[in-house]
Amino acid sequence: MEILSGKTALIFGIANKRSIAWGIAQAFHEHGAQLGFSYAGEVMEKRVKPLAESIGVTFVEPCDVSSDEEIASIATKAKDTFGEIDILVHAIGFANKEELQGEYYNTSRDGFHLAMDISVYSFTALAKAFQPILRPGGALLTLTYYGSEKVAPNYNVMGVAKAALEASVRYLAYDFGPSNIRVNAISAGPIRTLAASGVSGFKSMHRQFTQVTPMKVEVTIEDVGNTAVYLCSNLSAKTTGQTTFVDSGYNILGVLEPADCD
Repeated sequence: MEILSGKTALIFGIANKRSIAWGIAQAFHEHGAQLGFSYAGEVMEKRVKPLAESIGVTFVEPCDVSSDEEIASIATKAKDTFGEIDILVHAIGFANKEELQGEYYNTSRDGFHLAMDISVYSFTALAKAFQPILRPGGALLTLTYYGSEKVAPNYNVMGVAKAALEASVRYLAYDFGPSNIRVNAISAGPIRTLAASGVSGFKSMHRQFTQVTPMKVEVTIEDVGNTAVYLCSNLSAKTTGQTTFVDSGYNILGVLEPADCD
């Protein structure tokens, strides 16, 4: 059943075929949504356009989310192309690589500002720009990680940024609620994405993940995509301001014990 049939979704943050955003795009496509993509920079363009073509997406536009002018421009283009949209997906996060290793207290002022601007404020800026063309019954969705709640070594300033992002979800849900537009986040377990590769020690953490989680299985971009379909469809019509975990149960654990421990 195509539960997103008749809905238009704009997805920000596809980087390559391993991106969580690409998993969401594929799931949306399978469930009948009309799609548009936005990417950042010429390097991403070369990766994103072939993916868009593979599922028949023709709206593929650049946007530097640190620029209010570029955000306003893509909102205008979306209005001219689609009229209105139902779903906006924010799958954007960035911090300088040097901020994602060692001690958090070594975070630079400029690095902190950059991470908060790109990873957090951009969601609010996009919500504001697209608010006039969001249909009632629509949904805003962003991506977070459990490092927002508990310490994940080397995640550092991104953990702080994700905590701010989750707070933004709640405040935006309050603002958009009267317009019957929902705002939610997905907190995914570790997935080998381009963004994750910048976190020092990620490979080791990823290997240990399946040993300690209740379900003993990896999380895939397809898993996240399926949850995104639910959160952006009419099936979740009364769910807003929430962070939904797709992490094989990792977040429920108080003590991490590998499977082979006595």
